[in-house]
Amino acid sequence: MNEEIINAYEVIKNGGIILYPTDTVWGIGCDATNAEAVAKIYKLKQRAETQSMIVLMNGEKMMYNVFKNIPEVAWQIWELSDKPTTLILDDARNVASNIIAADKSLGVRLVKEPFCYKLMERMKKPLVSTSANISGQPTPIAFKDISPEIINGVDYVVKLNQDKINGKSSTIIKLTNDSQVKVIRK
Repeated sequence: MNEEIINAYEVIKNGGIILYPTDTVWGIGCDATNAEAVAKIYKLKQRAETQSMIVLMNGEKMMYNVFKNIPEVAWQIWELSDKPTTLILDDARNVASNIIAADKSLGVRLVKEPFCYKLMERMKKPLVSTSANISGQPTPIAFKDISPEIINGVDYVVKLNQDKINGKSSTIIKLTNDSQVKVIRK
C-alpha cells in the first residue's frame, strides 16, 4: 500500500488525477485545492461545473481548515452512521472555487479507509472524490465495470482492491448552518 500512496501522491502533487478505491465506490480524484486538476475531472466525466463534486477528508483539523463553522450535529451524524455518509455543509473555503457549489456549500465525507486516509495524511489536503463514470451513466460497483474511457483518461490507476465489489454510494445529507437537515440520497 505504501508504494501506491507514494505513486498517487506524486501524480496528485503534480496536478494529475487518479482512479482509486474509496470506502464506497471507485473514485476519480485530485487535490481539492487545485482548480486545474478539478477542471480535468469535470472534463473527463463530461460533467457541468455547476454539478459540484464531493471531497474526502481525514479528520477534524482538515475539516476546520475548510469549514469555519461545523454544526455539532454533523459530528453526531458521522459518529452514529453505520455506513459512509456525505454531508453538504455551508461556507466552504480553502479549496478550489470550481468544486464549491453556487450556494457556497460543499459535500464532504470523513474517511477511515486506509488508502484514502494515508494518502490525505501525506497530501495534507482534502481529496476530490467523484464516481468513476461518465456523467449520467451508471456508477460502477467494481473496478471491472469502469469504462476504458475513464481508465485511460486518468493520470494514474491505483493498484489496490481491484477485485473488491462495492454496492453502494454514500448517504448524502444537506446540513445548513441554521441546522436544517435534508436527506438528498439514502
